[in-house]
Amino acid sequence: MRFASLGSGSAGNCLAVSSNDTTVLVDCGFSVRETITRLTRLELQAEKLSGILLTHEHDDHVSGALRLASRFQLPILLTHGTLQALGEIPDSVTIQLIDSHHPFAIGDLEIQPYPVPHDAREPVQFVIGNGAQRLGVLTDTGASTPHIETTLSFCDALVLECNHDLDLLMNSSYPASLKQRISSRLGHLDNATSASLLSRTNTSKLQHIIAAHLSAQNNRPQLAQAALSQALGCEEQWIGIADQSEGFGWRELH
Repeated sequence: MRFASLGSGSAGNCLAVSSNDTTVLVDCGFSVRETITRLTRLELQAEKLSGILLTHEHDDHVSGALRLASRFQLPILLTHGTLQALGEIPDSVTIQLIDSHHPFAIGDLEIQPYPVPHDAREPVQFVIGNGAQRLGVLTDTGASTPHIETTLSFCDALVLECNHDLDLLMNSSYPASLKQRISSRLGHLDNATSASLLSRTNTSKLQHIIAAHLSAQNNRPQLAQAALSQALGCEEQWIGIADQSEGFGWRELH
């Protein structure tokens, strides 16, 4: 199994996960043209994708999903709440509803959704596996929960939100209302909270960890790496970074 990012941040998010002949996207927050360009960078073809998993309805996660799905006849899998929040769906798009607590399969991939606290209608994140390895994905949540920590334990890889440094956010030019939204329980994880979550998660099988959804204004890669490496007791450079323009290249799980 392997995974890569097309880009991560407030301007667009998309993660690719592959096992054998099955490749899914987690979210699609780029235009169709940009998504195809970024897929090509990873040597992927849109018409060979197996589906698009949506975490929630915010534009930076879904802005290109319906058009990509319609153009290449890809199913979109999402919760009922996310579907309702998206509004009218074109007849050309195949929708498959998922339950936030029930696992399902797409080809060679086993997918476990799980609910998270975020300011969306029915947000979920995913643990994706192939029967041997498991990738845990957690972005767009304002707080951890015991269920999140249990779900992400014993994963072979993690893509973990490190949206902001709290001091940088509070001293930024953002209006007070936006600062409150981002730092709230329904907002986004800061570096310290992500590190605390990680310290309560069993990471004994971890081969890769990627800090994701970093704010361009209110975070720095080095701050995220320092926080997570302290929680894991590893070198800072072992912590990968998903950036907005490049995402990150393929990471293999063995």
